[in-house]
Amino acid sequence: MIPGSMMVESILPFEFATAGRIIFGRGQIKQAGVIIKEFGPSVLLITGQNRERIKPLLGILEAEGVRYQVHSFAGEPSIEMVTRGVDFARGMDCQSVVAFGGGSVLDAGKAIAVMLTNPGEVLDYLEVIGRGKKLTLPSRPFIAIPTTAGTGSEVTRNAVLASPVHRVKVSLRSPHMLPVVALVDPDLTIGIPPRIAATTGLDALTQVLEPYVSTRANPLTDGFCEAGVRRAARSLVKMCDDSSDPRAREDMAFASTMGGLALANAGLGAVHGFAGPIGGGFSTPHGAVCAAMLPHAVRVNIHALRTRQPDSPALDRYSRLARWLEPASGEDPDCTVAWLSALSRQLQIPSLRNYGIRIDHFSDLIEKAKAASSMKTNPIALTELELREILESAW
Repeated sequence: MIPGSMMVESILPFEFATAGRIIFGRGQIKQAGVIIKEFGPSVLLITGQNRERIKPLLGILEAEGVRYQVHSFAGEPSIEMVTRGVDFARGMDCQSVVAFGGGSVLDAGKAIAVMLTNPGEVLDYLEVIGRGKKLTLPSRPFIAIPTTAGTGSEVTRNAVLASPVHRVKVSLRSPHMLPVVALVDPDLTIGIPPRIAATTGLDALTQVLEPYVSTRANPLTDGFCEAGVRRAARSLVKMCDDSSDPRAREDMAFASTMGGLALANAGLGAVHGFAGPIGGGFSTPHGAVCAAMLPHAVRVNIHALRTRQPDSPALDRYSRLARWLEPASGEDPDCTVAWLSALSRQLQIPSLRNYGIRIDHFSDLIEKAKAASSMKTNPIALTELELREILESAW
C-alpha cells in the first residue's frame, strides 16, 4: 500500500435510471398546468378517495385549458384496481396520465399508464405470481405528483400491487414505467395526520438506509442515501409534530425522493422483503410495516454480519449511518440500532400484532419473503431463524 493511502471499497459496475425530469420545491405545483399540457390537451387524473385535495390542481389545469377526467380509488392498489383504471382510461381520449397523491396512488398511476399501451393483462407481467413477461412498449406519458413524503414512487420504475388471491404484494416493473416528470412540492404535504407522517416518514428513512447497505450500493446512490438520512434524522419527528413546519416538509419530501432514487438503482433489504407478503396478506399500510420492522431488521443484520462476515463493508456502513443519524453518537453499528429503537418508541409505532398477524403466520410470511426481490440485495443472506427473529421482535 502507498504510504498515507486509505483502503477504499471497489466500485462495482452499476447503472442508473430515474424520471425524465425532476422538479422540486415549494410552490412548484403552479407549473403543473404548463407541464401537463405539453403532452396533450386531455389528461386522466388518478387520485385517492379524498377528492378535496386535488381541487387546487384542477384549477391550475382549467386555467391552462387542459381537459381532465378524475379516477379515484381507496386503499392500496390491487391488480383489480389497475384493471378497472385501465378500462376507465380506454373509455376516454387521454394523452397522458397524472397521479396526484401518496405512494399507492402513484403506483396505481404508473401501472395504469403502462398497461394502456401494452397488450394482455396485469398478471402477464407481474413478478413472482405472474408470468414475468417484459413490458415492451413505452408507457402513456406519466406525471407523478406526490402529496406524502414516504415512498419515493415518483422516481422509481415499479408499482407495488396487491393480489388478495395470493395474499401477497408484488411488483410490476419496467424501465418504461419511469415517470416523464416528477413534480415534488413539499407544500402538498401540509395537513398530513401525525400517524401517517410517522409511518410514511419511517418508510422514507428505511429507503435511504437499506440501499446504503445493500449488495448493489454504488457511489452515486450513496450520496442520495447520505443526504436523505441526514435530513430525515433532523426532521422526521418535527414533521409528525407539525406538518406546517416548512423546513421539516422540505427535508422529508427531499428524503423521500432520495430514497426513490436510491432504491430504484441499488435495491432494498429485509424490511421490504417482508413488507410485500405482510401487506398483501393483511390490512396493513406499507409504511406501518416498514416502521414496525426497521430497528429489528437492522439489529439482526448487524449480528449476522459480525457472526458470518465480519469483514463486510456493510458493518462500516452501519457505523457511518450512526454518525449521520446522530452526530454526537458513537461510530458503532449498535448506535444505529439504538437510535432507530428510540425513534420507534418516541413515535409510538404499533407492533405487527396490531394488524391481525399471529405467530402461526410466521412460517408462511418467511417463505414468501425469501422469494421477494428486495431480500436478494440484503447485505447478507439471512437464515430462517434470523428471519423469524425479525418477525418475533417486531410482533
